[in-house]
Amino acid sequence: MPHRPLVFSGVQPTGNLHLGNYLGAIQRFVALQDSHDCMYCVVDLHAITVPQDPAELRRTTREVAAAFMAAGVDATKHIIFNQSRVSGHAELAWIFNCVARLGWLNRMTQFKEKAGKDRENASVGLYAYPVLMAADILVYRATHVPVGDDQKQHLELARDIAQKFNLDFGASIAAQGHVEHFFPLPEPLIQGAATRVMSLREGAKKMSKSDPSDNSRINLTDDADTIALKVRRAKTDPDALPSELEGLEGRPEAANLVGIFAGLSGRSREAVLGEFGGGQFSGFKAALADLAVSKLAPIAGEMKRLQADPGHIDAVLKDGGERASAIAVETIAAVKDIVGLLR
Repeated sequence: MPHRPLVFSGVQPTGNLHLGNYLGAIQRFVALQDSHDCMYCVVDLHAITVPQDPAELRRTTREVAAAFMAAGVDATKHIIFNQSRVSGHAELAWIFNCVARLGWLNRMTQFKEKAGKDRENASVGLYAYPVLMAADILVYRATHVPVGDDQKQHLELARDIAQKFNLDFGASIAAQGHVEHFFPLPEPLIQGAATRVMSLREGAKKMSKSDPSDNSRINLTDDADTIALKVRRAKTDPDALPSELEGLEGRPEAANLVGIFAGLSGRSREAVLGEFGGGQFSGFKAALADLAVSKLAPIAGEMKRLQADPGHIDAVLKDGGERASAIAVETIAAVKDIVGLLR
């Protein structure tokens, strides 16, 4: 019996949500809800792998939930919740810690990037968080995960863990009367022309909340005038826009702005170049500014309205947590039976 199709994804509550978060994740969440059952999680347990101010963590958790709703995710038809409300994430992560291999985690490139030269002082949580990410997905036996390029390795790990669990406990799975493969091997959903958005000031560097220059990013809380100004000030080069994709090679700033236009408009980069190729950046930037304002300014306004009522956001997260827990409890009970844990 095949697993029921289900989409799961999460966003860390790290503050200062920006255009990269929107195009790389949140916009796709909205699109997927029309064709799939979806669960969208604010992954606050992942956030505490590095030091957090408790009050700020609560604020940014609500901010991410507000962004989901402001962008158009329907919290009544789908599930919006924060990870720490569902104990099954942590329970399954421990069991998966006993399934995953050290060699697998040692190959995770993001830990090396985040820990840097001071890896001996990094938390165990930062090292093991890809295992928690696998548990996030598989505690709901989700079948599809929208991911960017930087998360594909972690999804591969989730698939490896699911496959090893299925093999290690195959006899017990069958004895408990479950399908042969208890956990599905979740498939990546890589969509859109702008899954990796770069800095507006340096086209070779990813757009980031930690960049000291606010002009390097468009924040989801920016108003219309600020959005337009940042687009007009975005770094470009002196040449005209090319008419073919090949002409963007070696031109990271131009490639980034074309990708952003494509992502916001729902068109291919080829179509964007077909319209604007051969023209100067001034005209293209004006069109991009208008497009960005039309797409993002209403989200900023709705986020502001939602955040003015934190009680409403908390109610949405509580309801989502209860609905998510109802699914997770069944998985955890089955996993304990399969592994041999009394309950």
